Amino acid sequence: MGDVASTTASTKPKDNGKLSDLPQPTTYITSHNSKGEAIVHSHNPFQWRPYDDNNLAFAVPYTTSCFPPDLNNDADLKLHQSLISTPDKLGLVNPKGTVLRCVDFAPGYACGMHRTQSLDYGIVMEGEVDMVLDSGERYSLKRGDVAIQRATQHQWVNKSDTKWARIMFVLQDCQPLVVAGKEMGEDLGTNSGLPPSGN
Repeated sequence: MGDVASTTASTKPKDNGKLSDLPQPTTYITSHNSKGEAIVHSHNPFQWRPYDDNNLAFAVPYTTSCFPPDLNNDADLKLHQSLISTPDKLGLVNPKGTVLRCVDFAPGYACGMHRTQSLDYGIVMEGEVDMVLDSGERYSLKRGDVAIQRATQHQWVNKSDTKWARIMFVLQDCQPLVVAGKEMGEDLGTNSGLPPSGN
């Protein structure tokens, strides 16, 4: 995994911080009107944050902070707004909750090997990405493929030298995992630039 070199994208953030040339998604959040009918509470384009010399961009359309989430009186919406209004407080995982995160990877980019204390669903939306594990196993994931990361050490590598790749992740906090007598806690590697999750 050290043999995979990171490349630097000559990309500058566009509107809403987006780096890639991929489509700009929109989040639609539903709620109820006074008659109990479904309505759209809000809809907004993804807000992106660049990392690692503009080779990586994160958008966080939604979070929850407890399980099961409390939707009464928009409690979940208020907790989400409070959390994302101070984005430096949110690590990769939200303790006792979930994070919906979209990640754009620059052409040829390889993120650092890392592990979160979480159960993650990763769905490839655009491009082709290698999932590299610390055992040396390597798998090529194409659009529509799903990776279920169970608190394992891993790395993502955009296989294309010319096209951006995108993965949508749902990260869920999990109980501390012990393997062969060793607790497998969060390990953000050396180049994440992210705060620890605190779980």
